[in-house]
Amino acid sequence: MSETIAQMDKPGTYVEVRAEGLIAAAAPATGNIGIVGTAAKGVVGEVVALGSYSEALDAFGAYDPIGDPLTADHPLTLVRALEQAYAGGARNVFAVRAANGDPAVASLAVQAEGAQPGFTLSANVGGTWGDLINVATESNTVDGSTVWSLTLTYRNTKEVYRGANVGEIHAQLIDPDRGSSLVVAGTVDNAGSGFEVISQTLAGGSNGADVSTADLAAALAALTDEPVNILLVGGGSVQAHGNIVLAHLEQTENDGKERIAFLGGTSAGTATAADDLIDDTTAVSDDRVVVCAPGMIATDAPSDATVNLPPAYTAAMVAGKAATLAPHISLTNKGLPMTPDVRYSSALVSRLLGARILMVQQKFGAQVVKAITSATKPFDQISIRRTVDYAKAGVRSGSDPYIGRLNNARVRAALKATLDGFLSQMVLDEMLISYDLSVEASRAQEIRGIASVIMTLRPTFSIDFIRVTMNLE
Repeated sequence: MSETIAQMDKPGTYVEVRAEGLIAAAAPATGNIGIVGTAAKGVVGEVVALGSYSEALDAFGAYDPIGDPLTADHPLTLVRALEQAYAGGARNVFAVRAANGDPAVASLAVQAEGAQPGFTLSANVGGTWGDLINVATESNTVDGSTVWSLTLTYRNTKEVYRGANVGEIHAQLIDPDRGSSLVVAGTVDNAGSGFEVISQTLAGGSNGADVSTADLAAALAALTDEPVNILLVGGGSVQAHGNIVLAHLEQTENDGKERIAFLGGTSAGTATAADDLIDDTTAVSDDRVVVCAPGMIATDAPSDATVNLPPAYTAAMVAGKAATLAPHISLTNKGLPMTPDVRYSSALVSRLLGARILMVQQKFGAQVVKAITSATKPFDQISIRRTVDYAKAGVRSGSDPYIGRLNNARVRAALKATLDGFLSQMVLDEMLISYDLSVEASRAQEIRGIASVIMTLRPTFSIDFIRVTMNLE
């Protein structure tokens, strides 16, 4: 229904509704994590929204042993990083599987009686997860008739199909409404026969875990339009992946989708020397990149062994913790459920802080020493970077509905009221100390369709040091 008066061609009362005074800025998202990495399961390059670690396992399969990966020197990274992110407190995650090419699909030829051809079962998506799907066939006599069953088992999923012969069970497997969620059945032969009795797993799956930077860049591109605030590359280090992450951050900032990335240092170093970490922030110095160290001691789920994970997984846990905090709340001194694998000396801690490394150290449990980006001021504090991004997102949200409306004093006053409402809430939430705001347009700007919004924001900084002076008498 129209809210404006189009024409008046007969007597009556015509009402025009001007709703600008009701426009409000939506609260921007603050804790959404976007992550890419290699996995045993899942469609390559497709964004999957996750709400828990169990959902991650269902979507992407379990990771392999870090000391004995399925692809030499390339352990799976996505689910392992998600394990640490969710341990840190992550809630809303947008995950993308990366792979080198198309991962091979695991399969098994199910035979009819007499070792005759039956049909082939193939996992519905490529990856070594399919090698864990067990297929069992058996027969039972019911009311004097032979009934065959085919059972598919994968982790906690179990599917049972029953029929008089190969053909009946095949028809159930390919049914578009009730078919298998695990496998795809090929063309059937000897449909009237029974089965060879088996209990076997599918075989031949591969993960494409030996990804290149181009593969990871393609996975990152899938996250471009998602409402992501915090970015992770599973197993990602500064030296290996810093360039593609910086390119992604530059693109998304230009598109008005600002985000901050947490990456691991190249190497945790030792208690007294960590030259690789110093080199990391020399190579990448950006207010949207946080370099984390050291690594962490963790339990490797497939082998149940205690292992040392590289700093990239510390970055995942720190990112998970950041996702639980409002933008203006600092990570400094916040506890994490982890054990660092290196305890740096006091002298090295000072050097690394000077090199803008976010460190986790054992204090009262494991705590973030200082929440800093890899850049110098003004955006050295992570909380300031996130607060400004929050303000930018809110201002866009409040301003966009005014595009196309009249550029006159009334509408500009309404725009100012909308932005005042958003910014004053930031003051109440203690994100800002105060702000100044004006919305104006000269006659020349009105002719060109420009409304000029000018604001001065005074963000709230966090306490990094407490200086005490004691006077004794």
